[in-house]
Amino acid sequence: MRVLLGVTGGIAAYKAALVLRLLKEDGHDVHVVPTAASLNFVGRATWEALSGHPAPTETFDNVPSVQHVRLGQRAEAVLVAPATADFLSQMAAGRASDLLGNALLATEAPILVCPAMHTEMWQDPSVVANVATLRSRGVTVLEPAVGRLTGPDSGPGRLPDPEDIVAALYALLGGEAPASGAVGDLGHISAQDDPKPLLGASSSALAGDGGSWGDLDGVQVLITAGGTREAIDPVRYIGNRSSGLQGFALAEAARERGATVTVIAANVTLPLGEGIRRVDVESAAELESALARETERADVIVMAAAVADYRPVKVSDSKIKKSGADGLTIELEQTPDLLKVLVALKRPDQTVVGFAAETGDASGSVAEHGAAKARRKGADLLVVNEVGDGLGFGSSTNAVLILDASGEKAGEASGSKLAVAHSILDAVTSRAGTS
Repeated sequence: MRVLLGVTGGIAAYKAALVLRLLKEDGHDVHVVPTAASLNFVGRATWEALSGHPAPTETFDNVPSVQHVRLGQRAEAVLVAPATADFLSQMAAGRASDLLGNALLATEAPILVCPAMHTEMWQDPSVVANVATLRSRGVTVLEPAVGRLTGPDSGPGRLPDPEDIVAALYALLGGEAPASGAVGDLGHISAQDDPKPLLGASSSALAGDGGSWGDLDGVQVLITAGGTREAIDPVRYIGNRSSGLQGFALAEAARERGATVTVIAANVTLPLGEGIRRVDVESAAELESALARETERADVIVMAAAVADYRPVKVSDSKIKKSGADGLTIELEQTPDLLKVLVALKRPDQTVVGFAAETGDASGSVAEHGAAKARRKGADLLVVNEVGDGLGFGSSTNAVLILDASGEKAGEASGSKLAVAHSILDAVTSRAGTS
C-alpha cells in the first residue's frame, strides 16, 4: 500500500517516526511530506533514512515531476500525524499554502488526521468547528489521547501512541491486518464513527511500562548527553563542541524500542520527546552527582556526554579583568574519569557503553586510539567517532566504530544520528541478550 504521511510542526512529530517504522515493517511504501515548521522537531534526514524516499517540503521542490499533485494522486491512504491547530485550519479552509496542503487537495484516498495540541487549543471553538468541517467532508479525525503534554500540563490533546494511530489507519481502510501482528481485530470505522475506543487498544509500551512492543521493553536506560562546562569565573568556562545531538538521538531511539529513558543533559538546549525524563547539569562535578543518584536503577548506561578532562583548580568569584599586556595562567586539574568509575562499580547485570571522540595523529589512527582506550576503560562497549573538520560534533550525521572491552570490533554505523543510535542499541541488545 502507498501511504502519504504528512507531519506538521508540533513537538509530537517524533512519534510519527515510529508510525513510519511500523508501516514500513508491515511492508507499506511510505512517502513523508513534512511541513517546514515540523523540521524544527525532526530533521529531513530522519524521514529520508526511515522511508527510503526524499522528504520534500516546498511546493516548488522537483517541479518537473509535478509532485505537488502526484503525491496525492498516487497515495492509497493519507495520514497526517501530528496535525496542529494551524494545519487543521488550513485543511478546513482548503488552502494549498505548502506541499502537504497541495497533496491533500489532489488526493482521493481516505484521509486520517491525528490532532495534537494543548487542551485549551483543542477545545477552542474555532478548532472544534474546523474538526467538524473536516468530518463533514469525509475526513476521519482521531480524537487526541488524554495525558501528559508539553511542560507540566496534562489533559486531552496528546497524540495517541503510534500503535493506536496505525490501528486507526488500518481500521479506516477496512480492517486490513498488519503483517507485524501489532494490532488486533479492530473492525471498521468511518468518518462519522467515534474512534475513541481505539485509544485504549494498546498500552504505552513506548514508555517502558511493561507493554509488549520493542526489544528494550521494560529496560531502564540512562544516557548522558552534551558537554560539560568548567567555570573559570562567573562569565567564562572551559567547554567543548558537543551539541548533545547524538545523545538525544539515542534517547529517542531507546524510547522507540520500549525503554524507560532518563537523560542527564549537560548544557543541551534541544527538546526531548514526551515520556523521556531529563536531568540538567552543567559541570563534571554535577554530572558525577547525578550519575551517583541515577545509576542504581539503570540496566543500560550510555555515556555519550563529552566530559571535560580538566577544570580550573580555583574559580574566581568575580570576573577576571584584563591586566595590561600580561597574559593569564590558569592552573588545571584532571576531572574524575566517570566512565572508569562506572565500570568499576557496575552490577553484573548492567551494561555500560562509553563514547570516545578521537582524532588521528602521528602516533596512531582513530581506530588504534579507540582500541587502546577501549582496553583502558573496560566498558562493555566503546563507541568511537572521529571529530574535527565538520565531523561528529554539531553535525546531523555521524560515523562510528563500536568496540568491545578488548578493543575488538563489535559493529560500525554511519548516517543520520538517529540511524547510528539504533545501530548502537542493536549492539547493546546483541551483547546483553535483551532482545
